[in-house]
Amino acid sequence: MVSKLAILGLYKSLLRATSKLPPYNYRMYGLRLIRDRFRMNKDITDEKVIEAKFDEGIEALDMVKRQVILHSLYGTRNLVIENK
Repeated sequence: MVSKLAILGLYKSLLRATSKLPPYNYRMYGLRLIRDRFRMNKDITDEKVIEAKFDEGIEALDMVKRQVILHSLYGTRNLVIENK
């Protein structure tokens, strides 16, 4: 059984990791996707489905972390929208 605290921790970890993505488009898309998916799945009550979704979230977190590392190795310039 996955606790609500673990799900909230996964949500926060996904948001933190995604906010570190350098490309603006990837970062904004990822943040929007995470928020939408968690809102869409907030009413699920079946434990098996919750555990499956939690495992998907863990895999997504690992993927985002790998992408952050890759983008840090092969940096790109900021978009015009990102310049302050």
